This record gives sequence, C-alpha cells and structure tokens, in this order.
Amino acid sequence: MDRSQKEELVASLHRTFSETTLVIVTQQSGMTVAEASSLRRQMLEAGASYKVTKNRLTRLALEGTKFEALKELFTGPTAIAVSEDPVAAAKVCVSFAKDNEKLTIVGGAMGENQLDPDAIKALATLPSLDELRGRLIGVLQAPATKLAGVTQAPASQLARVFSAYGSQGEAA
Repeated sequence: MDRSQKEELVASLHRTFSETTLVIVTQQSGMTVAEASSLRRQMLEAGASYKVTKNRLTRLALEGTKFEALKELFTGPTAIAVSEDPVAAAKVCVSFAKDNEKLTIVGGAMGENQLDPDAIKALATLPSLDELRGRLIGVLQAPATKLAGVTQAPASQLARVFSAYGSQGEAA
C-alpha cells in the first residue's frame, strides 16, 4: 500500500467516523475468511458495516472526531463495526461473539460516550430503531382507534332505539 492509498484510507475512515453514531472495536484472532464474511454479511443486513483496519491508520483517522478517545483500544488484530442505528452493530457483534470465541468485543463509543464491553452487551438488548418506531406508532394509533369506537357507539345505540320505537309503532 503506497502513501496515496494510505492517505485515501485515512480520509475515508475519518469521514466514516464523522458520519456515524456508534463505533465498536473488536479483536479477532484466528477467524477464517468464511467466518469474517458471515459477520460482514450479518452487519450489512442489519444496516451496519464491519471492517478490518490498520491500527496506525485508524488512530490517525480518529483525530479530530468525537471518537478520538478510542485510540488506545487499537492494539493487536482489531476491526471496527460502525452503524447509524446505535443498536444494530451492537446486536450483531454480541450475537456473533456468543457463537464464535475468536471475536472479542474490546470497547466502543456512542457519540462522545465511551462504552466498555458490558455496556455494549446492554446496548444490544435494547430494541432497534425500527422496533421503537413501530411501538411508537402503535401507541399513537391506539387512542385514535378507541376514540373512533367510542364516538360510533352512541350513534349505533341511538339508531337501535329509533328502530325499536318504529317497530313498536308498526305493531300497534
């Protein structure tokens, strides 16, 4: 990798760190290509990305971003998982690490808040952004549905009363 490629990689990583919400730092030792590909595929399906990077170049890319405090985590065979949805990358990393001992979560950050591995595991138990949106819509729609039912009930009851009086008048 020549100097221009390294500069391009640092600029790309810096852009990624500037635009993302969550960064998770992992260590992987002994993962096969198939395992790494499986992890990348799961990340893509969740709307996140996973990338093995050079530590020195990643530390350079972190300078001037909200994730600058993560520099000390980049030692050994590291990789980063990033996502806009704060829960997506955490869920995939935690579930993959449960099944595969070769992946270890070292730490991460959400915005300027540093997260230890336990905090990332706790973050993974939260519902995703899409799930929260669905729940919120359900909560907002429930009162409207109940209100429609309540407003229709008196009108239908009144119609039944008029129908009953009409039936009595015809019978007499």
